[in-house]
Amino acid sequence: MRLNADFTQRVVVRPQDHIWVASPAAGVTRMMLDRVGDEVARASSLVRFAPDSQFTPHTHAGGEEFLVLDGVFSDETGDYPAGSYIRNPIGTSHTPHTKQGCTIFVKLHQFDPSDDVPVKIDSANATFRPGMVAGLSVLPLHSGPSENVALVRWAPGTRFTPHAHWGGEEIFVIDGTFQDEHGSYPAGSWLRSPHQSRHQPWSDEGCLIYVKTGHLHPDSLRLPA
Repeated sequence: MRLNADFTQRVVVRPQDHIWVASPAAGVTRMMLDRVGDEVARASSLVRFAPDSQFTPHTHAGGEEFLVLDGVFSDETGDYPAGSYIRNPIGTSHTPHTKQGCTIFVKLHQFDPSDDVPVKIDSANATFRPGMVAGLSVLPLHSGPSENVALVRWAPGTRFTPHAHWGGEEIFVIDGTFQDEHGSYPAGSWLRSPHQSRHQPWSDEGCLIYVKTGHLHPDSLRLPA
């Protein structure tokens, strides 16, 4: 399968575009955002677990990164409520399950082999630091060989300076509405902007976004052979 697999193109998926499809596990559905491969794939997805559902045990051959959007995600290592950010490096394994149900934003098979440190951050109880402009605050989540990941909180009326994305930029809107000169993106929207793309973002009502940068440079983009 190849879905939004041309990484030189800008892609926007808003909530009204969501189409949920069944996964191999009962009670687990997926909204595929981009994908290169079949069941084992380089993929970015929203995954929804119904209450009392679980996924089969599996190993992360290419690493796994996810953010819990609602509910409580669980595995052998613990329970992770909304706001939890997890990185499971290449070669790790687990059996995901949930008692009350949950939704996660997950990225698979996108790790640099040297990126081998597990990460577990409870962003709901973490301290954000001031950003580059007034009204912006940032919680760094991860910095790797070719990527930087953060949560960014925009106070109402915050505007950022025009800028280019060296290595591209990926955004998932967690809460509120994010905006730029190309459009408006409510909570649940996903944007992927290619290497050297430009924009000037702002938020009239305020928002919280997940941001990853640097990983879409042609020299560092990891795609299946």
